[in-house]
Amino acid sequence: MENLLLLPGMLCDERLWAAQIDGLRGRRRDIVVGDITRADTMEAIAREVLRDAPERFALAGFSMGGMVALEMWRQAGGERITRLALLDTNAHAELPERGKLRDDLIARAYGGEFREVVTEELKPLYLAERNRRDQPLLDSVFAMAMRLGAEVFERQCRALQTRADSEALLPRINAPTLLLCGAEDRLCPVAAHEKMAAAIAGSELVVIESCGHLSPMEAPEQVNQAMSRWLQT
Repeated sequence: MENLLLLPGMLCDERLWAAQIDGLRGRRRDIVVGDITRADTMEAIAREVLRDAPERFALAGFSMGGMVALEMWRQAGGERITRLALLDTNAHAELPERGKLRDDLIARAYGGEFREVVTEELKPLYLAERNRRDQPLLDSVFAMAMRLGAEVFERQCRALQTRADSEALLPRINAPTLLLCGAEDRLCPVAAHEKMAAAIAGSELVVIESCGHLSPMEAPEQVNQAMSRWLQT
């Protein structure tokens, strides 16, 4: 079995993948969580993750981590990446209105409102309707964000604002590829994943009902099942 490299999303750390690390680890598979917090461009983040990664590995990225994964494919391709999983993400460049919103959120975060940015602006978009009152889940999401803080938030926002459009890259992906998202994902909707799946030959699309943006935490069993199939492809 090849090594598995997992990339968390914005303001998420290794806790995002706790259920997958526990459920997918095998006797011959090492699982590593990449660090996407240190640079402020997608190109630099991808270079740093590749520098620290095993020589060859299966790669799964969630949300912003999926965008980093696409940039890693652009830089290293199938020479190092044996298979690719893109969870709750998209391949297009930042929309101008979204970039302006990020500027406003950064200003609020540095103005002493980082806690409010997390609780009021980000978290409500992350979860399916039935999970928005799941207090342990809410506490976990909040704890990850507060641990990383405003400076990481700004670096990740800048990387998202300036990311390259990866839609033209998709047809060049020639490794076993999984596209997965929650049916209630408001940030990266099902339609975006359908478009990516259509562009990547032989890819599998999995849509999880009653699940929002945070599929690895909201629907860990279904995500583990889909990723297990993908790892055996």
